[in-house]
Amino acid sequence: MFKKKVLIKGPVLSRSGYGEQARCILKALRSREDLFDIHLVNIPWGRTGHQSEVTEEANYIRETLLKTAMYIQQNNNQGVFDISVQVTVPNEFQAIAPINIGYTAGIETTKVAPEWIVKANETVNKVITVSDHGKKVFEQTKYDVHDQHGNEHKGWGIQVPVESINYPVRVSEPNEINIDLKTSKNFITISQWGPRKNLGNTIKWFVEKFRDDPDVGLIVKTNTASDTVMDREFTQNRMQTLLNSWGERKCSVYLIHGELPAGGLAWLYEHPTMKALINVGHGEGFGLPLFEAACHGLPLITITWSGQMDFICKPNKKGKLVPMVIPVAYDIRQVQKEVVWKNIIVEDAEWAYAKEPSFKRALQESLDKEKHFRDKAKSLQKYILDKFSHDKIHKQFVDSVLGFDSSLIQPTDAEDNDTPVLEFE
Repeated sequence: MFKKKVLIKGPVLSRSGYGEQARCILKALRSREDLFDIHLVNIPWGRTGHQSEVTEEANYIRETLLKTAMYIQQNNNQGVFDISVQVTVPNEFQAIAPINIGYTAGIETTKVAPEWIVKANETVNKVITVSDHGKKVFEQTKYDVHDQHGNEHKGWGIQVPVESINYPVRVSEPNEINIDLKTSKNFITISQWGPRKNLGNTIKWFVEKFRDDPDVGLIVKTNTASDTVMDREFTQNRMQTLLNSWGERKCSVYLIHGELPAGGLAWLYEHPTMKALINVGHGEGFGLPLFEAACHGLPLITITWSGQMDFICKPNKKGKLVPMVIPVAYDIRQVQKEVVWKNIIVEDAEWAYAKEPSFKRALQESLDKEKHFRDKAKSLQKYILDKFSHDKIHKQFVDSVLGFDSSLIQPTDAEDNDTPVLEFE
C-alpha cells in the first residue's frame, strides 16, 4: 500500500490554541506513519511566541519543515500532495490538493461568519471541528442570499460534511515551579487576557467574594498578546491597576506570565491547596485548560455551555449526560459590539454571560462541599481518561483523513466549481 502524501498546514510552532491543535493532528497521523508521508508548512499565528522546549516532537517538526521546504523547492515551488489538512480559521482555507480538510477550533458563539461557509464550500471536502458545539453551530448557521444572477437562496449554509473530533488526554508528570503560595485555599484561572475570556470580571468577582479572607488565593496564568518581557510588564501593570481600583483586600492574587516548564501546570492542578480551576469565559471552542485540569482530577467552576460540554459531562445510570462541575448560571445574549471581528465574529452572534451571584455562590460551594466536588472530579477524570485516550482519538483522526472516496473529491480549479458567487443581505 502506497503511503498518502499529507500536508499539514498550520501554526505548528506557535504557543497558542491553534498551535496545540496543529500538533494534535500531527501526533495522530504520526501514530500511523505506515499510512502517511507527512509534510509540514508552518504559518504565523498573531503575535504568539514559539515553543522553546527541546523535545523529540520539536526536533521532528523542524526536520519535517525542512524536508517539506526542500521538496517544494525541488518541484518548482509546487509540492504535490494527496491530502491537505489546514489548521486555521475557515476564511483562510484553500484548495491545494485533490483532497482538502479544514480543521478549525474558533467557534465560541452561536453563529459562524458567512465567509467561513463560502470558503468551506469552495475549497475543502470536509470540516473537522474540536467539539460538538462547533459542529452544531457550523451546520445550523443559515443565511438568505442571492447569487450572481439575482436568484434567492433561503437557508443557505454549509454543503460539505462537518465532523467533531476532540483532543486526546492531556496528562503530565508534575514538575514543581517557583511560586511562593502563602495561601491555603487556592484557585487557578488560565487564559489570554482578551474580551472573550471575561478575565476582568473573573478577578473582580473573586476579590469581592474573598476580600476579607487572607487564606484564599487566585493564581492567574495569563498574557495580553505574547510571552515577551514587554508583554509581561504591560500585563503586570494592567493587573496592578485593576487590583488597586478595588481598594484594600486580604485575599491574594498571583500572576504567572509566560511559558512554564513541562509539568508546571500539572503541579499546580495537583497542588494540595488547589480547590478548583475557574473559567467563566463567554464561550470555548473546546477549552483546553478546563480539559487539562479535568484530566488531573481538579474540580471545575464553569458554565455548562459551548465546547467544554463534550468533556465536563458524564453519563448517569440512565445514560443521560450530566455535568460533573460546580456550575455557574448564565444568559445567552448578543456579543459585545467591541468584539465584532470581520470574517470571524458576526454582529448578530450570541454567547454566554456568566451571572455574578451564581459565580460567587459556586466559589463558596467549592469550599463548603469540597469533598463532594472532589469526588465528582475524580469520577469525571476516570471517565475522561478512558473516553479520550490517545489510541481512540488518534484512530478517529486517521479514519477521518482516510475516509474519502473519489466521488467526494472536489475540483481544485475554481472555474470547475459549481458553488455560486453569493451576495449577503
